[in-house]
Amino acid sequence: MAASQRVVLGPLVGSIDQGTSSTRFLVFNAKTAELLSHHQVEIKQKFPKEGWVEQDPKEILQSVYECVEKTCEKLNQLNIDITNIKAVGVSNQRETTVVWDKTTGEPLYNAIVWLDLRTQPTVERLLKIIPGENKSFFKTRTGLPLSTYFSAVKLRWLLDNVEEIRQAVRDGRAMFGTIDSWLIWSLTGGKNGGVHCTDITNASRTMLFNIHSLEWDSELCHFFDVPMEILPKVRSSSEIYGLMKSGALTGVPISGCLGDQSAALVGQMCFKDGQAKNTYGTGCFLLCNTGQKPILSEHGLLTTVAYKLGRDKPVCYALEGSVAIAGAVVRWLRDNLGIVKSSSEVEKLAAEVGTSYGCYFVPAFSGLYAPYWEPSARGIICGLTQFTNKNHIAFAALEAVCFQTREILDAVNKDCGLPLSELQVDGGMTNNKILMQLQADILCIPVVKPSMPETTALGAAMAAGAAEGVGVWSLNPGDLTAVTWERFEPQINPEESEYRYARWKKAVMKSMGWETSEPQANGDSSIFSSLPLGFYIVSSMIMLIGAKYISGIDK
Repeated sequence: MAASQRVVLGPLVGSIDQGTSSTRFLVFNAKTAELLSHHQVEIKQKFPKEGWVEQDPKEILQSVYECVEKTCEKLNQLNIDITNIKAVGVSNQRETTVVWDKTTGEPLYNAIVWLDLRTQPTVERLLKIIPGENKSFFKTRTGLPLSTYFSAVKLRWLLDNVEEIRQAVRDGRAMFGTIDSWLIWSLTGGKNGGVHCTDITNASRTMLFNIHSLEWDSELCHFFDVPMEILPKVRSSSEIYGLMKSGALTGVPISGCLGDQSAALVGQMCFKDGQAKNTYGTGCFLLCNTGQKPILSEHGLLTTVAYKLGRDKPVCYALEGSVAIAGAVVRWLRDNLGIVKSSSEVEKLAAEVGTSYGCYFVPAFSGLYAPYWEPSARGIICGLTQFTNKNHIAFAALEAVCFQTREILDAVNKDCGLPLSELQVDGGMTNNKILMQLQADILCIPVVKPSMPETTALGAAMAAGAAEGVGVWSLNPGDLTAVTWERFEPQINPEESEYRYARWKKAVMKSMGWETSEPQANGDSSIFSSLPLGFYIVSSMIMLIGAKYISGIDK
C-alpha cells in the first residue's frame, strides 16, 4: 500500500514485555499513550526436580522476535506505518538468571527462574559464614535479605554445579545477566558486537549491587565468589543502549529498560513520594515510591531502586513487598488439580458460592516471601469440611492473593508511617472483578484499576520514548495523559474483614516449618526401618505363630 494511504499517528514506541509466563510486544502512541496493537506468546516453564523452575533462554529470545514480527504485521494490516516506531523499551521478569557464551551466543544452561528453590542449601551454606547467621546482614548495602529469590545465589549455584560455565569463566567466554541483559545483548547483535548491559533496577535485584554507590560491589562479589568481569555494565533506565540489528525494526534504538515491577510503577505514574501500586501477575508485587532516599524496612519489605529515568537524572527508590504465588495459584488449580479448564473459570466458580466457607489456602509453593522470608513454608489448604467443594477452594485461592496483599500493605503502612488511602492495581489478574472486590473488602480501602491495564509495558515504553536522543515522550507531569479508572469500594464491615484476616494469619503459621534442606535418610523407609517398632512387630508375629503351633498340638 502506498505510504500516502497509511494512517499517520505521529511517533510510536514499542515495548517488549518479557514475563514469567509469556512474552508480549506492544506498540503505543507516544502522544496519547494509546495501545495500538500487540502480540503475545506463552512461555514454557520446566520443572526438572521438585522446587526447580527453569526456562529456555533461546525460547524466550525467539518469542521476542515472533512477537515483534507479528505485531508489525498487525500494524501493517491496520495501515499504520511501522517506520514511525522510534524506540523500543524492555520490561522483564527480574532475578531470573542466565549465563551464556559470548563467542557462540549460546546459553550455557537454562535460565534459573526467580521462583526456583534449588539454592536453599547454598543460602544455608553462605549463612554459616555470616556473623550471627544474619540473613539481613547485607541489607544496608543491597536492600535485600539473603534468599533463594535473588540472582547472586542462582549464579553461585551455576558456578558450583555446571562445568561448562566454570570452563567458560576460565576461558573469558562467560557472560552473566538477568533476562533484560540477555535480550538486549542478543537484539543488538549478540556475538557480533551485542551490548552487554543492564539497567539500575534489574541490577538492584541481584544482591551484587550497592544501592547507595550505584555500582557493582566488589566485597559482595568476593563474598559470593562471583568474577566481576562476567557482569554487565549498569546503565540508567532511560538511554540509548544500542540498535535493533535484525527483523522489521532493524535500526530502531533500544532506549528503555526497567524490571517489570519498576516499569509498572512508572506506567502507573507513581512519581511522587508515597504513591504505590500493586501488580497481580505470576506473583504479586506492591511497590511504594520513597523518593530519592532509600528507606530500610523494619517489617520484612525490600528496599529497591524504583527507576533512574536518564543518565543525569536522580535515582528514586521504593519499598517493595513480594509475594511469590498470585496468578500462579490459578494456573495450579488449572494445570495440577484440573478443577478448571481455563483461568477465567476460577472467577465463575468463586462467584457461584461467594464464600470460602471457612476454607483457607496458603499457596506457599516456593516458601513465603514478604513479610516472612520463610523458605521452610509449604502450601496448605485448611478448614476443610465435608461441605467444602471446588467452588470454595477457588474462592479461597482468590482470597489468598488478597490476604497476602493485606500483609504487605500493613508492612508498608508501618514503615512509611502514613497509611495508603487507596491502592492502584494492574496486571492480568485485575480483569477478575471478584478478586478486585475481595481485595477492597479485605484491605478496607478502595482499589482503583486503570482502564488501560498494560501499565508494565507502558512504563518501559515511556522510558524508551523519553530517552535522550529519542525525545518523543514527555514525562513532565503536565504532559502526561490523564488516566481513567475503575473503582472498587469496600462492601463488608471492617469487623468481618479483620476476623477473616486473623483466620488467614492462623493458617499461615501452620504452613511454616514443613520443609528442610537436610537430605532424607536413604534405604528402607518401611516400618521395619524403625528398630523398636520393627522388633515389636516381628516378635508379635513369632508369638502368634507359636501360639497357633501349640494350639495345633493340643488338638
